[in-house]
Amino acid sequence: MSQQNLAVSEQSQQASRRSLSLDGVWRFRHEDGPWRDAHVPGPWQAEFSDLVDTSGHAVYQRSFTVPEGWGSQELALKFGAVSYFCEVWLNGEAIGTHEGAYLPFEFVLPTHLLKASNQIEVRVTMPTADQRAYPDFPFSEVPHGKISWYGRIGGLWQSVSLEARDSRRTQDVIITAGMDGTVNLDLAFTDSAAGLPVQLTVLDADGATVATAELTAAANVSASLPVANAKLWSPGAPNLYSLVVDLDDGTDRATHTFGFRTIEAKGGQLLLNGEPIYMRGALDQDYYPDGIYTPPSLEFLEDQARKAKHLGLNLLRCHIKVPDPRYYEVADRFGLLVWTEIPNVANFTTKSAQRMRDTMTGILKRDRNHPSIIAWTIINEDWGTRMLENAEHRSWVKDTYDWLKAKDPTRLVVDNSACFPNFHVKTDLNDYHYYRSVPERRQEWDDITAQFAAGADWTFSSLGDAERRGDEPLIVSEFGVWGLPDPKKLRRPDGSEPDWFETGSLWGDGVALPHGIEDRFAALDLHRTFGSFDGFITAVQWYQFMNLRYEIETMRQHASIMGYVITEFTDVHWEANGLLDIERNPRVFHDVFAQINNDIVIVPRPSRYSAYTGTSLSVDVTIASGGQTIPAGAQLTWSGDLSGSIAIAASGKVSTTQTALNLAIPAGGENRILHLDFVLSANGTELSRNSLDISVYAARQTAALPTLAVADSTLAAYATGLGYRVVSAEQADVHLVHAVDGDDVEAIKAGARYAILADGTVKTNNNLRTDMPDGELPHRSIVADGKQFRASVEQHLPGITLVERDGTIYRGDWIAGFSWIRRDGPFANIPGGPIFDLSFSDVVPHHLLTGFRPWEFGSNVHAGIVVGWVHKAAAIIGEKRVGRGGVVATTFRLTREAPNADPVAAALFDAVVQTAKELQVDRA
Repeated sequence: MSQQNLAVSEQSQQASRRSLSLDGVWRFRHEDGPWRDAHVPGPWQAEFSDLVDTSGHAVYQRSFTVPEGWGSQELALKFGAVSYFCEVWLNGEAIGTHEGAYLPFEFVLPTHLLKASNQIEVRVTMPTADQRAYPDFPFSEVPHGKISWYGRIGGLWQSVSLEARDSRRTQDVIITAGMDGTVNLDLAFTDSAAGLPVQLTVLDADGATVATAELTAAANVSASLPVANAKLWSPGAPNLYSLVVDLDDGTDRATHTFGFRTIEAKGGQLLLNGEPIYMRGALDQDYYPDGIYTPPSLEFLEDQARKAKHLGLNLLRCHIKVPDPRYYEVADRFGLLVWTEIPNVANFTTKSAQRMRDTMTGILKRDRNHPSIIAWTIINEDWGTRMLENAEHRSWVKDTYDWLKAKDPTRLVVDNSACFPNFHVKTDLNDYHYYRSVPERRQEWDDITAQFAAGADWTFSSLGDAERRGDEPLIVSEFGVWGLPDPKKLRRPDGSEPDWFETGSLWGDGVALPHGIEDRFAALDLHRTFGSFDGFITAVQWYQFMNLRYEIETMRQHASIMGYVITEFTDVHWEANGLLDIERNPRVFHDVFAQINNDIVIVPRPSRYSAYTGTSLSVDVTIASGGQTIPAGAQLTWSGDLSGSIAIAASGKVSTTQTALNLAIPAGGENRILHLDFVLSANGTELSRNSLDISVYAARQTAALPTLAVADSTLAAYATGLGYRVVSAEQADVHLVHAVDGDDVEAIKAGARYAILADGTVKTNNNLRTDMPDGELPHRSIVADGKQFRASVEQHLPGITLVERDGTIYRGDWIAGFSWIRRDGPFANIPGGPIFDLSFSDVVPHHLLTGFRPWEFGSNVHAGIVVGWVHKAAAIIGEKRVGRGGVVATTFRLTREAPNADPVAAALFDAVVQTAKELQVDRA
């Protein structure tokens, strides 16, 4: 809105409706506690550390004086939002109640109760799940969203004000403005305004009048105003207009901001104003560092909108929460699309179902004129419903879809924003959530994405009640991985921690607890791997970027996928997967993220992320367009350690173009990272850029390799293929096995050095098998990934236990595990940083070794993992002294391909064997 238009609005509001803010300090009391000062707006849990985890009853009180000259007008006490139920009293008399945590309400103040000085009392109830204590609204049956995750929210969390107005006034305005430039209006006026003349004025962004009309006030009345050459609203051009509704020459004036735009899901595409658009979104929990639910200021919201745009985002999915109304006002002005959701319940009942519909009705009444809002979600991930088991729940979701589309046909509606194993029944968007970390679960990510892109059947109900059109746009509406914020930037100026540092212990098997992260890092001697704690934070944030880049690139390879929503825009308390932390501090990748989160994206996908010097490497390159086209004459160039260029064919919107490169890796040199920068340009304009890193390995030197004793013929053939000499046990430097038995342990105790490749194979009668079930094991053989292996290791090598990753917190999806290898000693020549990069894709372990003491992680553990906020440390390469000998064990999968096929596997194999050779043993 222009300054001129803003001034007009303010003057008119002063003439017809006057407002007195009642924000500030109120008297507050929780249950039977002491009276104290509380600041409004804000939940009591945000202000008082002793009340962080409380529900129950609280009382707010404050006094006010009616300003001079207001006495002749109707006075209304207005609340932005109160959680959850409240009773409002004026001067000792009850004047009304309200239920619901998210929406505005008001009470007209009875004139006979008003005095020279007046006292408001608001009695608030935040329920628990105890239905006996809260029979009318137990927590599980009220819309609450992520209150059940991040902590309770109670109290006056939005602004309170006193408004003076005429009883003859506008009550409601619904604006529908599409591409045809016509402003269609549905207006409602109070009964006492009936018959009064109404002047309608449409102003453009500069405050100029572009349309006018007159009508007569009634309970409900409609009008249409054509606007010549109307400018459409979009993220790239957020053109806004204002509608001014003047009643009876100044009796009442109401101003509403709107934009001309349409949104459709048609033919498998998202169409904004009739043109394809690619959704580049982020999940936004809409939580704040100090106020939790309450944003600190309009300026704060504007700053985060600028950062969202800088990151390349064009949409925020406001997640199962109704935000402060300023959130949408900022999105309108900055050009951010918003996808909004009904806060979920935990228990689906007749009453809770009605509460969700009532909440949606209130959302429409408050927010429907915002052009930024393009989609609604009814249910998220089947939370509160049980769609798999209950046909009535599926029917309700489908009926609610129809109800909401009838209420608001101008936006998209999602029935259930789905994840495994739930689904859609009737929806405008075929959206789905899935999480996989890379490189740990790279193949799974590729496979699921390919299935989803091909229109997988599992996205819709298979129970005979789905109404699938078949052209619903495909959106990966949740994906991502954790990084970690810098704790120093989150602590208070005095060094103390926010209260939420002590939360999270109930999530992810305890790995989501932030408190003590630096102490755990120090206890594990991880400074020897990362240099410092700051170095660790930097490394895990780049790991997060690597994941997001790879996953976005994979989705962009499929032209059928129309967008995605990253989890998430900002960290929320212990949940550390944001593009920003909860204070809105950027991650280390902030300034480069838009290169991959772009409308046009270059996707260079090599056949492998490692190569030997002097060889060639094939790279398939996809150019993916979104709402832009690739013009004729486009060129793709690459520079860095290699250079070249190639012409790229012109293409339309939301399409992909493929080309293949064959890169010659220079001969000679040391192991290193080969870096390439790709730039797509046309007519002198850069359209997109991206980069690619390849781990390059020099040809292996085999002349001085340690000698090996290998009883297993298949493993012996593999070692021989790498250039190792297999000799007798008496002559060998190192014994190489997949698993140990009792004889092996006795040899170790006598002074032998062993390298154990505990990679998930079975040793039986000198044959290797990967498919033998438990119960088919010959006597004394050991399974490297089962109960028998664990029992044997614990018996023979006390303290070492093999843990399977699948089905545990180590698996690597939503809460990330940070896998690292210390680049020193025999591992010094492995290129890259401490964190595993994509070159490790084919060797990442399916199992881990536990039982190592914290102080061993700086020395005896050469590769390992920590999960979440540095919990659950485990080894991937670890050494142990056993008797007079010793072992080096690794769970890297090093023998799954032919010798030398994977340079990373060969390099790790060499380093593990050399480490075993260098073990200090006593053969006396």
